[in-house]
Amino acid sequence: MTDQLKTLTGKQARYLRGLAHSMKPLLQMGKSGLTETFIQQLDSSLEHHELLKVKVIKTSEMGPKEAAKEIAAKINCHVAHVIGKTLILYRQRKKDPEIVLPK
Repeated sequence: MTDQLKTLTGKQARYLRGLAHSMKPLLQMGKSGLTETFIQQLDSSLEHHELLKVKVIKTSEMGPKEAAKEIAAKINCHVAHVIGKTLILYRQRKKDPEIVLPK
């Protein structure tokens, strides 16, 4: 893990949850699970948006917490929160980040 990907503090996670509150889920993880295509979509969406909501549908092979851990490991992002079947993922953009996390 790089310095940028230290675990989020409680304050930072709360801040990201607040920003994500009004967002609609951008992607849905279906019964196919974490396919290479889905991982690529997540990666490019995070690079563009920085903060994403992902919905894990009922027919998915994985539970939301298990999926969140695997996604975070594969694309080097933070899991800001998992509530029900919704994941909130964050990764700071390399160029011109929009979201500035509180210290």
